[in-house]
Formats: sequence, structure tokens, C-alpha cells
Amino acid sequence: MASSSGIQAKPLLAALRGERRKRPPVWLMRQAGRYLPEYREIRRSVAGFLELCYSPDLAIEITLQPIRRYGFDAAILFSDILVIPDALGADVRFVEGEGPQLTPLRSRADLARLDAKGLHAHLEPVYATIRGLRAALPSDVTLIGFSGAPWTLAAYMVEGGGSKEFLAPRRMARREPELFGALIDLLADAVIEYLSAQVTAGAEVLQLFDSWAGVLPEPELRRWCIEPTKRIVTALRGRHPDVPLIAFPRGIGASYVEFAREVPVQGISLDTGVPVAWAARTLRRDPSLCLQGNLDPVALLGDETGLLAEAQRIVAAYGDRPFIFNLGHGVTQETSPDAVSRLVDYLKSLDG
Repeated sequence: MASSSGIQAKPLLAALRGERRKRPPVWLMRQAGRYLPEYREIRRSVAGFLELCYSPDLAIEITLQPIRRYGFDAAILFSDILVIPDALGADVRFVEGEGPQLTPLRSRADLARLDAKGLHAHLEPVYATIRGLRAALPSDVTLIGFSGAPWTLAAYMVEGGGSKEFLAPRRMARREPELFGALIDLLADAVIEYLSAQVTAGAEVLQLFDSWAGVLPEPELRRWCIEPTKRIVTALRGRHPDVPLIAFPRGIGASYVEFAREVPVQGISLDTGVPVAWAARTLRRDPSLCLQGNLDPVALLGDETGLLAEAQRIVAAYGDRPFIFNLGHGVTQETSPDAVSRLVDYLKSLDG
């Protein structure tokens, strides 16, 4: 799969094409963010979080910060999954110390107020960030674009913010399945257009975050997570057959088997609760599926011996499967930058 464009030199792309290397490529979810002092300095310079997402110069700088510090094999676009609801006309706010807040979507009238016509114009700053990153990144670093998946986006929109159980969207999905299905369809269409535009701007890999898939029981998981994700992935592979996709259906447990069988992604990201050896042994075994994950982010808060022992265990558990080393969720705000350095140094030592 190598070409004169330098694909062969990018370890993460090689893994997503089925290559197993002695030293796995590494990047971390939320590798850019509040645990880094250089990020906190930039964050203090703006009034709101969305301003960072829509300011290409700042978003480029934030994306590059962990690449400079650690030499990760991939940079993930600095943005947020809720830019899609924002672009559709939902009322999205980020409250310091509380997280995202949205005016809850509860009726057909609320749905009718959403409009995809201005999607690309609203998200042009994100595309500008991607174009700038492609020009600024080292030649061996892969640029990852991303989006939230329809279920997780809908969950925030109906609930009006974060939740442990997301009762409001789950209730709507059961009591008003046509209304909820229309919202899912609108979001799936928007995700396809958004991610396709990210590829046009320069993204080399795409990741779909379904962060709250784990609250869905089996039948609902198929309807609201697996089927919409399959539709998105199929559409994107038709448009951009050379761009790998990674899915992260967090928290779905044994349903990872069905997800991997049904959704034609090149990569699946494992949450912390998934036994790596089980996943390596059980999930779809063919050259087109690379596994990613799944160090507990809390391991970065412990001592160095425990951290490196966990990293070593995970590397060994993948066996002969192609994989990307990552976390089972995002880097926490309390993480010491030095802990990330120790982890990356250990993984890079596997080259020797």
C-alpha cells in the first residue's frame, strides 16, 4: 500500500492497513487539552470554549502542542463533537466547570428549527484548521479528523447536556421513535457531509466517537448505534475509499463482536472495560481491522512502575494483531505531562 506520497512513512496509516510493527503507533484521546500548561495559557485568552474550536490559528496551535512535546504518531483535530448540533442551529453553550449545555430538543417543532443548509459555512473554520495542520505537521504524523456519532449527538441534544443515563433521549426513542429516528437521520446526513469535507480539507483518518453507546440495551444499540454508524461508514468509504475509519462505540461490551462484524471500519477503539486479549482473539480477524486502545486513563495518575506494567501488558495482549496504542477514554485534567512522557518513551523504546 506504500506510495510516493509518504504513506509508508506514517506508522498509524500502516497499522490501519494491517501492518503489525514491533513498536505500535501511539496517540491519546484528548492528548491536547487541560492537562497541558500551554493549553491552559491559550484557554485563558478566550471567553468561551467554542471560540477555540472556531479560531483556526488557536486550534492549530493547540493540536500541535502534544506533537511537539511527545512526538505522537498522530494529531487529532482540536474541536468538539457538538459543533454539528451548533452548526444545525441548536443552542450549544459550554459552562466552565459544568460542561456542555443545550436547549433540550423535545418536539417536532424543535426538530423543524434545525437546518443543515448552512452546515459547511458554519464549519468552515474547522476545515481551515485541518488545511493549516496538513501544512504544519511533520511528514510522518497522521492527521485524524473526527465527529460524534448520531446516537451520542442526539443524546446530548435531547437531554440538554451530559448525563450518566441519558433518560430523556432513551425515553423519546421508545415513546416517539419516528421523531427520534428523524433526528438520527438528520445527524447521520450531517456527519457524512462534515467528515467528507474534513477529508477534502486534508484529514487522513476519521474517527467516530459514540461515547454513550454503552447506555443502550441490545435492540436499541442496533437501531440507534450500529445501523446509523454502518450507514455513515459505507457512505464515506464510497466517497473516500483510501481514507481509513476508526469507530469508538464506548461501553458496549460483548456487542463489540456484532459491531465489528456489521460496520466496515478499518479500526475499532476499545474502551477500558474491554479485555484486550479477548478482543484480539474474538473481534473480526482480517487484515482490514486494526484494534486501538485501551489503557485506563487513571493509570497515568499512578506510579511509574504500575503505568509501565499496564502498558506492557496491553502491548503483549494484542499478540499478532495490528494495533494502535491509545487510552480507553480521554486524558484526564489531573494527568501530569511527565506521566505521558514516560508512557510514550516506553512505547518508543520498543523500536530497539
